[in-house]
Amino acid sequence: MIDLTGKRALVTGGSRGIGAAIALALAENGADVAFTYQHSVEKAETMAKSIESTGHRAFAIQADSADPEAITRSVSEAVSSLGELDILVNSAAIGLYGAIADIAVNDYQSMMDVNVRAPVLFAKAAIPHLTAGGRIISIGSGLGERVPFPGVTAYAMSKAALTSFTRGLSRELGPHGITVNLVQPGSVDTEANPADGAAADFQRSLTSLGRYAEPREIANAVVFLASPAASVITGAILTADGGALA
Repeated sequence: MIDLTGKRALVTGGSRGIGAAIALALAENGADVAFTYQHSVEKAETMAKSIESTGHRAFAIQADSADPEAITRSVSEAVSSLGELDILVNSAAIGLYGAIADIAVNDYQSMMDVNVRAPVLFAKAAIPHLTAGGRIISIGSGLGERVPFPGVTAYAMSKAALTSFTRGLSRELGPHGITVNLVQPGSVDTEANPADGAAADFQRSLTSLGRYAEPREIANAVVFLASPAASVITGAILTADGGALA
């Protein structure tokens, strides 16, 4: 078991899906966890109780990742609640699909605001609180490297941006002993992309393993990168897609 005892983490979009699995896995390995959510108070309260059941502290923070002021406030609230900050996980994201010729400008902008600008602003707000041993981990997508079907171009663009963000920020923070990494999931069984959905068989056919990932499997990769075991890993792109990019 990886030991994150005493670590304090903020997970964006941590009330459901991959973000919720990450928040819970960090707590199960010893961390106190604050997480942001946008809409469902009920889901946030349920998530907080799950974290607290591990014996660690949980703090749910309502914040819209498309709102720069909400981002700054949520980091301040997390630091105030936790006492400081050691780990930032950028998990909040949205996917709005359509061909470039058809996609609405507002949909395009919303994805850029949440999937690209928000990780930058969360990092900007968190960096003053991180010290040596600190971690910034973002959740990207295998579509950021390869786009095997139409209709996801804008979404793929937004996730591809996280590659340069991760590599560049690792250069900026490396001298301070802070690592910055990116996890790229493939098809993961969540509400947004269920393993029994209309396109699920096609997505499975793209993988070497022939199956979807479970959210916990992505969380395991994040926990490793958050741990002392990954102390020399920075600027790295860890693909966890069942072999879709093989």
